[in-house]
Amino acid sequence: MTRQIRRIVLTGGPGAGKTAVQQVAQHAFPDRLVTVPESATILFSGGFPRLAGTPARCASQRAIFHVQRELERLHESIANGCALLCDRGTVDGAAYWAGRGDFFEQVGTTREDEIARYHTVIQLAVPSEREGYDTRNPTRIETAREAQSIGERIRLAWEGHPRVFRIHAAQSFWAKVQEAVTRIGEVLDEPDAA
Repeated sequence: MTRQIRRIVLTGGPGAGKTAVQQVAQHAFPDRLVTVPESATILFSGGFPRLAGTPARCASQRAIFHVQRELERLHESIANGCALLCDRGTVDGAAYWAGRGDFFEQVGTTREDEIARYHTVIQLAVPSEREGYDTRNPTRIETAREAQSIGERIRLAWEGHPRVFRIHAAQSFWAKVQEAVTRIGEVLDEPDAA
């Protein structure tokens, strides 16, 4: 019997610190984690059109979902017993969905099936401008307020997952990163963790 790979997802609104946490965690647990990059960043920095309007937003979210699934599948094939640490999960797309109908139906799955794919969800809060919201990422187009609103929609999209840990914005960004990395270490130390 093949042991299921443990997927840990880092989620939250734009600018919450997901990529930084992922990088620090990979350094802290190099033999226990394989990192899965954010599919939206790959798509948008690689030339996928980021256009206004509902049809364009829906096309983007469908593409992001399918690229995320394939990135996870690819990284599972090279994980060699390690857990996957995903920069976002497939459930996040529901928070960005602007089209008619249910996001999960549009991509050929169910919310329940997608939530069940992830062992643990670590939600990072978006800092306010005063708390240091970073606007230097060229693929980030949202203001701090918009990012916080998206973060709330993401929180609601993951509602009902049995293992959600919320990491609040902190005075020190590094304190927030450390709290998240500590939580990842605790998950890795649980019995049957990859």
